[in-house]
Amino acid sequence: MTQISAAMVKELRDKTGAGMMDCKQALIENNGDIEASIDWLRKKGLSKAAKKSGRVAAEGLIGVAVEGRKGALVEVNSETDFVARNAQFQEMVRDISKLALQADGDLSRLLATPFPGKAISVEDHVKEMIATIGENMGVRRTATLEAGADGVLVDYVHNRVAEGLGKIGVLVALESTGDKAKLAEFGRQIAMHVAAAAPLAISAEDLDPAVIERERKIYEEQAAASGKPQDIVAKMAEGRLRKEFFQQVLLMQQIFVIDGKSTVEQAVKEAEGTVGAPVKITGFVRYALGEGIERKEEDFAAEVAAAVSGTR
Repeated sequence: MTQISAAMVKELRDKTGAGMMDCKQALIENNGDIEASIDWLRKKGLSKAAKKSGRVAAEGLIGVAVEGRKGALVEVNSETDFVARNAQFQEMVRDISKLALQADGDLSRLLATPFPGKAISVEDHVKEMIATIGENMGVRRTATLEAGADGVLVDYVHNRVAEGLGKIGVLVALESTGDKAKLAEFGRQIAMHVAAAAPLAISAEDLDPAVIERERKIYEEQAAASGKPQDIVAKMAEGRLRKEFFQQVLLMQQIFVIDGKSTVEQAVKEAEGTVGAPVKITGFVRYALGEGIERKEEDFAAEVAAAVSGTR
């Protein structure tokens, strides 16, 4: 019997996109013959993943899981919203979300984690699902957030399609020695605000300096067109940076969507009276499905033609 090496399994996996265990089995069944193993996998419908890996997967679901004061977010993409409504796909995203709690935001670690009830990793299970469902899909990113001993971790799912699954997922961590139930209630309002307003950071100190500098240069170039002296241009740019940009992207300076009047900073101060102690928002994470993915535009007629011809 031919000895099946790890290199042979990897080569077959790279060529077919099938799961590692399926590749190993195919090689065993075909005495290590790569081409025969490819045919074996094709006959069993397990080599579809590689063919579909080039398709844009910008749909799917954001999964949220919370355990105590720790929460995790994952984005699992599919090609169509139809698949996102598939119960099997939803169950997979939910399971991956729970596993993400232990991955601590490390995508490679999450993908290598054994999938529940299977002798394969998360990554290989997703590939099996590609073959089963017939669409390209993948785990795109993951993040975790944890509240301190005196805090609470609150989650919110917008456009919810099932428990812990939706199009936008948010985690917010708050600290206070006051009433934890009241703190969590206020935290949910903050999470809803984050979902709607998409802040980049809590305060200016948390914002990427490169982002600030890019905006400053834009304002300086616009102000320079006025013909004013450079020192005046710099002051004009700084003023706009703080009054316009910071108010748009910093959580504490945004207008609180819940009342549409006060800033989030003012809302926090007001909540302290209800909670019974100072309140601090220590962190947040927001995932919106498909953000940053370049979606391929196709006309409907071409899409139908492709489906009829069997190329989709």
